[in-house]
Amino acid sequence: MSGREVITLSVGGVRFVTRPRTLLQFPESRLARMLGGDDPEFKLVNGEFFVDRDGALFCYIMDFLRTLQVSLPTDFSDFQRLRREAEFYELYPLADLLGQEQLLKPRLEILEVRFSLQEMQAFFRIFGSCSSTVETLAEQITVLTGQQPRHGWSSTFPSQKALVPLPLERPSHHDIVFQCGTDCCAGDRLVARYVSIKPDNRMLINGTNVLGLLMDTLLKDGFRLISTRAVSSDEKVECYTFERTQRPASLSITANQCPESSGMGQARRNRVQKGK
Repeated sequence: MSGREVITLSVGGVRFVTRPRTLLQFPESRLARMLGGDDPEFKLVNGEFFVDRDGALFCYIMDFLRTLQVSLPTDFSDFQRLRREAEFYELYPLADLLGQEQLLKPRLEILEVRFSLQEMQAFFRIFGSCSSTVETLAEQITVLTGQQPRHGWSSTFPSQKALVPLPLERPSHHDIVFQCGTDCCAGDRLVARYVSIKPDNRMLINGTNVLGLLMDTLLKDGFRLISTRAVSSDEKVECYTFERTQRPASLSITANQCPESSGMGQARRNRVQKGK
């Protein structure tokens, strides 16, 4: 059967079509032995291999054989059942990965934006539970400063002359602090701070506009706003809390990491066979 171009399996009535080499990724598995007709659990019916197992879960078995990765939907919860199926097919590398359930489950990511207005200036502090997300935001946010005529908040677009980029304050790997707006300077000049947030090309000086752009950026990135509250009415500090379900990274393995050749792998196989 391994000489055929494609193999059709019917798993619990669900049909799968694949190449023999996919089923031979782990030569000591039951799927590989099936091709040689060495496993009575698999019945050849009208040219198709039939096995009375869970067809819905078998799609994840096939995905693992094709990619050597475990990547599950964010709402997946049948870890124990899928691990049982992996052990039935004697795909112990997959069973081992599924045993790391805590690494495969999605995690909830929280991000908090604190915003305050003081006269002509706006202050922002962003805190995130995931440092890599905060790092990405820090790369998107640019603050430019320079002396401008006394336009106030109604300034249209800043002059490109003498605008100097300012580094963002990073109190920790989980924080970003920056500000925008204008501050008094000598004569009829103001110190102005503009904010740009990629991929938007605008440079904004009005704090409310910057807040709106920041919130739009987070919403487009998969966050959702879950609460809005006033931290301090005296200081006019508002807090916006966002959350996002963070997908876990796929767990990978190489095909030669099959543990059946070890004494531990053989002992595990024996335990599974006794339980059939």
